[in-house]
Amino acid sequence: MDGVPSAVSGYLESQQLPRQAVIWPSLKSLNWSGAGVAVENRQARGDDLVGVTGAFCAIAETGTLVLASGSGSPAAVSLLPETHIAVVPVSRIVKGMEEAWALLRSELGRLPRAVNFVSGPSRTADIEQTINLGAHGPYRVHIVLVASG
Repeated sequence: MDGVPSAVSGYLESQQLPRQAVIWPSLKSLNWSGAGVAVENRQARGDDLVGVTGAFCAIAETGTLVLASGSGSPAAVSLLPETHIAVVPVSRIVKGMEEAWALLRSELGRLPRAVNFVSGPSRTADIEQTINLGAHGPYRVHIVLVASG
């Protein structure tokens, strides 16, 4: 996890994005300032450009992130900013959708208010069947995989 801030900083630099972000509370103790990234631990607003979250788990079969909403994992951080960066421990990657639901039920007991499945940038082809990115969420989704120590 110690390398996450520099991985995020490198991605932001490579995409010529601002080095500032809103983050989930679980990520606030990382050395963001040492990597040159200014972070705020709060709900996202409409003017935030980058959101950094964790993920409940990820699904290998479809490349999908599973985000369970809660006080420590506000959904707006992954939905409102133009760029969503998710930090996923390799140990939290499951084979398929069935395993993700089983993990949610076994670890949380009661399902949260919302479970979001993210399989890439928001897109729609509603207008003249032309694909538009960022129509209902982020333009970009980037995943930082974290190996077990």
